[in-house]
Amino acid sequence: MTYRESLDWLYGLQVHGIVLGLENIRRLCDALGIETASSAKRRFIHVAGTNGKGSVCAMIAAVCVAAKRRTGLYTSPHLVSFRERIQLGLNQIPEEHVAEWLTKIRGIIGGWEHTPTFFEITTALALAWFQQQNAEIVVLETGLGGRLDATNIVTPAVAVITPIGLDHMQYLGDTLAAIAGEKAGIIKLGCIVLSAPQPPEAEAVIRAAAEAAGARLKFITEPLGKDCPLALAGSHQRRNASLAFAAIIEAGLRPEPRVVREAFANVTWPARFQCADDRTVIDGAHNPHAAAQLAATWREEFGDEKALLILGILADKDGPGVIAALLPLAVRIICTPVRSSRALAPAQLAEIVRAQSPALLVSIADSLEAALAEARTNDGRILIAGSLFLAGEALVRLGLAESEHEWSAQ
Repeated sequence: MTYRESLDWLYGLQVHGIVLGLENIRRLCDALGIETASSAKRRFIHVAGTNGKGSVCAMIAAVCVAAKRRTGLYTSPHLVSFRERIQLGLNQIPEEHVAEWLTKIRGIIGGWEHTPTFFEITTALALAWFQQQNAEIVVLETGLGGRLDATNIVTPAVAVITPIGLDHMQYLGDTLAAIAGEKAGIIKLGCIVLSAPQPPEAEAVIRAAAEAAGARLKFITEPLGKDCPLALAGSHQRRNASLAFAAIIEAGLRPEPRVVREAFANVTWPARFQCADDRTVIDGAHNPHAAAQLAATWREEFGDEKALLILGILADKDGPGVIAALLPLAVRIICTPVRSSRALAPAQLAEIVRAQSPALLVSIADSLEAALAEARTNDGRILIAGSLFLAGEALVRLGLAESEHEWSAQ
């Protein structure tokens, strides 16, 4: 298959939806000869949590690469190009390697009764390629939860848990304790566990899981010092950076302070308070906790200045909670579609906004392009938020992404 043919085949598997469990990924790894245990030649750093996973992974990888370690990075979802998900040395996997591995995987699973999902196959592709490329450090972000997520096929040297909040409740449970139990499922026998500060009910679950696994657990409570530059905006990113640095040390790396400073000063993670120009900010915040962090960062950067908010949200997210967190920032809201089968219709979104703030000016756009055109007729700052899928489209529309947008449901 060509690259385009292989992606068309892979995307076609999204009709199977999300299926949690490790049977398929275990079978795939066995068939591909993938080594999933941390060893002297390859160490896995596995990152779970509700918010900040991707940022923490990006910071870990940036320092490891700056320290001249051959580093694989696996994250999801992608914003524009599928190849964002799988990187070596912060360079995306080449198209020909995607086609090569997906062709091989398609041949392997052809006769299987239970077809692996999009995410299971993508995870197997990443692990196979990292092994082929002799990665020394592999940084893995969980896709959903942890315990039954396909990435949990690995035995990590270090397990990292970022802040836990309420999200994906239809899969993970509707309490912080239940969700923490799923996230803590990445803790393996004898590994090192690092966690951000957690709500008490989540902390208790993580402590119990670490004790049961005989794993050494440490909560990282102090943020990165102000004397160290950090390219990612917001106080929460300094807490994420501290967690990332602790993971690097526990994985056995001892980078020079100069290397760490340079890596943190230049780290990039798109659509996380990303300034597209001097008046437009893009952020993928899509749950109440992330939206609250976005609002706090906005105030840190811009004080009491308000935003014209371009908002799009998926129907399976806590739309009212996201809106409540962002309303104090908004002088006006334009509700826009999100290119996803799971999108909340802009008219429905507008109704939720009006219910919370009847006096606020709210309008509806039939596309992000139209919303941007309308927003730019006004002075003042523009904030695009509510969904990673919307953020990805914004990167394309604003000329910040080089490739064609490869839409994905997962």
